[in-house]
Amino acid sequence: MKRKGGWHAYLFVAPSLFGVVAFLLLPVVIVFALSLFDWELLSDPVFVGLDNYTKLAADGSVWSSLGTTILYVLLCIPLQTVLALALAMMLNQKLKGVKFLRALYVIPWMATPMVLGLVWSWIFDPKDGAINQALDLFGVTGPAWLSDSTLALPAVALVSVWQHTGYNMLFFLAGLQGIPKELYDAAACDGATNGQRFWRVTLPLLNPTMFFVTVTNLIGAFQAFDTIYSMTAGGPSESTTVINYKIFHVAFKEFDFGYASTLSIVLFLAILLVTTAQVRFFSKRTTYDMS
Repeated sequence: MKRKGGWHAYLFVAPSLFGVVAFLLLPVVIVFALSLFDWELLSDPVFVGLDNYTKLAADGSVWSSLGTTILYVLLCIPLQTVLALALAMMLNQKLKGVKFLRALYVIPWMATPMVLGLVWSWIFDPKDGAINQALDLFGVTGPAWLSDSTLALPAVALVSVWQHTGYNMLFFLAGLQGIPKELYDAAACDGATNGQRFWRVTLPLLNPTMFFVTVTNLIGAFQAFDTIYSMTAGGPSESTTVINYKIFHVAFKEFDFGYASTLSIVLFLAILLVTTAQVRFFSKRTTYDMS
């Protein structure tokens, strides 16, 4: 501020700062404050201190939903990351119609999750669904995908993978195109095979992209809701009740907004913990200098 005209910098930062405070920091503070109250929306809030947290510690359904969330993340993130990278490497070649294919693979991500959920609910339908109809051609009787507590979560996870793989492919494609060709030529001159070039050149230099993709995808997977709501509504037998759906149910079905806020704090801390672990993992393995 001592510099002449230094206030201009704060003026330009002000809109972004307002957005961060109003739509990120302030909601977190409000949710934490609400977690200390018993509030049923139509009645006056009653301060209960840490009672909601005591209730949370003994609520087995919450920990079960958190476990379901972790399983859902493990089903989605590794598979869609590997598929996105493989797809990016394939589309990084000089192929005929490659630009059309790149756009085609991104279309699922552009669709509304609720609509996708309804479409895939029909595809997984045990009687008239496309998957079971195809299995029937080979004499195989398909299961009731979304009514089976063992198959429902993998089925929903598969939809998420299908939806987000093409979007993640774009980031990996940009990362691949940012790797200097000279590095591959030097590795080839040293006798490196294609596999060695992938492990020694491609993957290390893709670490910044890998870091961004895995962090954003993991945060998104922990907050999964739309597809689950439209496909299974948390069933059957709560086998697809992830923590975000549990929060929705407590808030808008049971109208216990104080306890729902407590669950939101748990979700926030879980995401913060996992994201911090990812940052520490990638911090010593990432280089942004390709010169």
